[in-house]
Amino acid sequence: MTKSRIDVRIKESKEDMIPYILTEKSLTVVIDGKAQTMNHDHPSWGVAKQALKDSDWEKLEKQFDVASAVEDYFDSAAGVEVKDGGVFYQGESVHNYCVDKILEFMRQGLPYEPLVKFFGKLMQNPSSRATNELYRFLEHKNMPLTPEGNFLAYKGVNNDFTDFYSRKFDNSVGQTLSMVRNGVCDDANIGCSNGFHAGSYEYAKGYASNGGNLMVVEIDPADVVSVPHDCDCQKLRTAMYKVVGHYEHIDAPPMEDGLNEDYIDWDGNDAYAEGYAQAKQDMLDNLNN
Repeated sequence: MTKSRIDVRIKESKEDMIPYILTEKSLTVVIDGKAQTMNHDHPSWGVAKQALKDSDWEKLEKQFDVASAVEDYFDSAAGVEVKDGGVFYQGESVHNYCVDKILEFMRQGLPYEPLVKFFGKLMQNPSSRATNELYRFLEHKNMPLTPEGNFLAYKGVNNDFTDFYSRKFDNSVGQTLSMVRNGVCDDANIGCSNGFHAGSYEYAKGYASNGGNLMVVEIDPADVVSVPHDCDCQKLRTAMYKVVGHYEHIDAPPMEDGLNEDYIDWDGNDAYAEGYAQAKQDMLDNLNN
């Protein structure tokens, strides 16, 4: 009986208004006698303000509790579990930028399942640097994730869909290209080196600026080897990708007027003509002597 009365009192207390003060840049509440402040750049800012507007005090309180602000979730195929406000891969707690984004998406009520699948594949990547930096790179260059947890990038190729460098790799839609991973350069300080390259729209279009095709490729995050520092960090090297779309054809730029002005019109060069005639006459004279 005593336990039942306590439960009722707790429930009733949560229905009571939480003391608060709201400004343009922060929200401060008092929960269990302790003041807690949320700044306007907090992932739960919008949700907290709506809960305040709706007088949903229980929901408002949860926005200040990380463990309560995200729901438990388990993706067995990806090996990823979200519980107690943390993200675990194969039972081990992980902390990196991608994990922060998963929790942020969950707090804001955004679709987080593709990101969880992406994270599961990313954790299979043997490169520590790629694991820690790839999602930030994709976010910076606006490369979207697929529902399966892969991501899309762009690649510039020749008019016949072969690669620019070797002209032996067919990049027609539907083709999957791969190479041995340890044959791909993993040094981000080296710009042009071994490996399949793909990147942002600006990078790929610039690569095909003299004419060719701009393709959309799908890449498993586990296959990414490095993100070179050159080209304003707009490209990456991978051991495998699949061509999933033809984005656009790029025509070769037209020849500019006056392009040949620096060349001499030999047919109209009198000095050359006179020299040629004299040399010819000298040869004939030598033959006759």
